[in-house]
Amino acid sequence: MVKVACSAALDKKASDVVVLDVAEQLYVTDYFVIATAGNERQAQAVADEIERKLREELRVHLKGREGERDAKWILLDFTDIVVHIFQPDYRDEYRLEKLWAQSRKLRAEALEAASCD
Repeated sequence: MVKVACSAALDKKASDVVVLDVAEQLYVTDYFVIATAGNERQAQAVADEIERKLREELRVHLKGREGERDAKWILLDFTDIVVHIFQPDYRDEYRLEKLWAQSRKLRAEALEAASCD
């Protein structure tokens, strides 16, 4: 799921896509996928692509979607993973990577390089 979500975000040109393994800190989800989108339109496109790919490729359905109105921070809840799509100023303000600094951090590009061949 994480690889598909990261791939979808990168397909829509999201930047600084990272994965935090929060399974040991949270009992409600295993991973946060965090991405930056340059504007509202791109944030919506990234969110839509992630939702579409997870549904079509893995038959995973969205449990909740928040932040649609102004798309400064869109949250996609797939239970096992939660995707956060930020516009740059909001990502800087909320600093999830710092808040969850004790979590193992992976770069999306590293996940793609480790994909099954």
